Amino acid sequence: MATAWQDAAWHTGAWRSWLTDPGSLTRRLQRACPAFRVSCLRQGHGLPTEDERGRLGLRAKRRALIREVLLLDGDRPLVFAHSVIPLAGLRGPWVALAGLGQRPLGAALFANPRIAREPLECRRLDRRHPLHQRAARALGGAVPTVLWARRSLFKLAGRPILVTEVFLPEVLNLS
Repeated sequence: MATAWQDAAWHTGAWRSWLTDPGSLTRRLQRACPAFRVSCLRQGHGLPTEDERGRLGLRAKRRALIREVLLLDGDRPLVFAHSVIPLAGLRGPWVALAGLGQRPLGAALFANPRIAREPLECRRLDRRHPLHQRAARALGGAVPTVLWARRSLFKLAGRPILVTEVFLPEVLNLS
């Protein structure tokens, strides 16, 4: 089992196209799902995990805006998405993201050509990982023991946002 985030390009198997697709996941799901929608589960200030702080260059106990959503086809959950925006970015280039509500973050990120995206990273998440636990809570515990996730850092005016997408089994039924 992978213990750290790795370059997504190494991955093979059924999840490969989802983990390595450099385009907008929102756009891909909108094309494949006639009833695509976003359900905002949580959005508020909180403490990023140690791993997230390291990737964002934040010191311990630095709060951030944390947003968690489900990407769905009707009532069928496909992706649990978790985004972390350092508070300094909310006073700057990412200020508009604080009011997204039920709108997809991906649409906003890919609409601005000044936003740079770093390479995708992926890993397997088992039940011990905080994001697996959050996805399981969002779905009432009905998730496999292992989930695949990818993440990438987006930057605008030097300010980062970390977006992690945890793929749920139903996504494999899409073309």
